[in-house]
Amino acid sequence: MLITTIAFAGITVLLAVLHVRQRGSGRNAGMPCPRCKTMVAPDASVCPRCNAPMQAYDLVLAPIVADGPEPEASGPLHAVVRSDLCVGCATCVDACPEPGAIVMVSKLATVNLDLCKGHGSCKAACPVGAVVLTAGAAVQRLEVPFVDPHFQTNVRGLYVVGELGGRGLIKNAVNEGKLAVEHIARLLPPSQPRRDHDIHAFDVVVVGAGPAGLSAGLEALKSGLHYLVVEQGAISDTINKYPRKKLLFAEPVRMPLYGDLWVADGSKEELLAVWKTVIAKTGLIVNTGHRVERVERDGEMFRVATADREVRARTVVLAMGRRGTPRRLGVPGEDSEKVLYDIIEMEAFAEQSVLVVGGGDSAVESALGLANQKGTTVSLSYRGTEFSRVKERNQAKLEAAVEQKRVQLLLGTEVREVRPQSVILEKADALYELPNDVVIVRIGGEAPYPFLQRMGVRIVRKEIALEPATHEAAAVS
Repeated sequence: MLITTIAFAGITVLLAVLHVRQRGSGRNAGMPCPRCKTMVAPDASVCPRCNAPMQAYDLVLAPIVADGPEPEASGPLHAVVRSDLCVGCATCVDACPEPGAIVMVSKLATVNLDLCKGHGSCKAACPVGAVVLTAGAAVQRLEVPFVDPHFQTNVRGLYVVGELGGRGLIKNAVNEGKLAVEHIARLLPPSQPRRDHDIHAFDVVVVGAGPAGLSAGLEALKSGLHYLVVEQGAISDTINKYPRKKLLFAEPVRMPLYGDLWVADGSKEELLAVWKTVIAKTGLIVNTGHRVERVERDGEMFRVATADREVRARTVVLAMGRRGTPRRLGVPGEDSEKVLYDIIEMEAFAEQSVLVVGGGDSAVESALGLANQKGTTVSLSYRGTEFSRVKERNQAKLEAAVEQKRVQLLLGTEVREVRPQSVILEKADALYELPNDVVIVRIGGEAPYPFLQRMGVRIVRKEIALEPATHEAAAVS
């Protein structure tokens, strides 16, 4: 009996040890590649078999959470910088009113929790959404289109890539565009006849010619697919609207570039010049000035309609950005380079006279962020006599900024003309001229998500764990 008991105890201990080792081995083994299922080491940036960049799947694999309130806050509000999104531009450092609360360490913005007061200026200034304010768990909830590891939505044949999918970095957009079209090319081998026998149908229509759309188009051309790329504005319209000489960063350094579109540190003019050279040399055809108004399912196909044309497509890649179609002022001079519809980097407007137009939270937050920049003169024009759609917190901050003469409030005014060195405003039927360098228009527009939902795309809430940039982590990278 004693021998049996000892033997049983020994076997139990042995099994427990093996179980612990097995669990430890599993943790150290990493994860299977979402695309080809090859095991990838936890510290590897790309799949050893298919070369897919693992960071492209962070949001894809993040868990879907139920609708409801954000997790309960526990502790003082503070900033968290996502090391996987930080591009090292230091805009947050300049915007922070607390010296030393955010510093640059090895190209990463790093928060000193002892000095951070949770003002939120860093979050408002960050051009890529890498800064999050939290008082509890280091997680972020996002509303995004549902996509699988091939960036295909729940609507079969319809793909979403780039900023529209929730990740706005240029390098990430390039990677996603290529990954999506590689999957399409596997489903529609160029050498094989199509089951529908429609010789006029496109294998893929790419909507948008930003970094994601251009990357998708280049991969379609390279794969021999019958493709069409359409863009409502100009090539890389969003980047083209960045401030002149704006410096773009190819970071984060840990994100490998998988797509064929060149990305490196440099000015927007340098980046666009290289992209235009790539387009010219490859022969990629981009149809600009064509806004897609409707995408509808038609049996196994899609109908894609612009204002002057309707085509049939077997697959559609939506790479049209997250901002949707901005509402325009409809005044002379609005097409000038000085008129922007979004703020990419607050520090680019230092020492300039900026007019922000709008009466919502986005306009107020833009004005407040710009007021933090060195030497920037900020005016806020709103046609109403009071703000009715602004959060109390923003209203209080705006009132303080106006009282401190950091923002000039121009209620009851409307822009009537944009001139090279000024704008013409109307107030109470009288016109007057305001000296001005830049106009930021924040008056809303058609959001892209209703457009997706009309096509049947499911919008979900995802919770992504933040990887905060710490001094130790930054030094390693």
